[in-house]
Amino acid sequence: MQAAGQEQYIEFAIEREQYAIRIQDIHEIIKIQDITEIPNVTPYVKGVINLRGKIVPVISLRRLCQLPDKDYTRTTRIIVVHHQEDTVGIIVDRVNKVATYPDIQPPPERALGIDGNYFAGIGITDSGLVGILKLDEVLLREQE
Repeated sequence: MQAAGQEQYIEFAIEREQYAIRIQDIHEIIKIQDITEIPNVTPYVKGVINLRGKIVPVISLRRLCQLPDKDYTRTTRIIVVHHQEDTVGIIVDRVNKVATYPDIQPPPERALGIDGNYFAGIGITDSGLVGILKLDEVLLREQE
């Protein structure tokens, strides 16, 4: 598909699957904190957090991947991203590293446990495949 050049990504994991988000879409990465649940929201929405005085909705990537919730650990993180005019937190099991992918292939229709429409591509590394998430698709799904 493309040689990604020097575009950087934050690589993270849900269970054993590796995913990535473009680094320029990320505002910050924070440790898990108290999440206030909100009634009558889609199952992917865990609730909201207070991030230095700003209320930020938080979604569960585990739920989006149709995986059961599990207890948070010391490696659980919230990746805070900018999406359109909003800021949204995404809960992940752990953040691994900053990475570049010299070989990015187009995604199949279904990959790594979730719909292929959620992927901008699949990064190929020595240690395996990394699903590069398309934030618009992931976060718009949350709004349905």
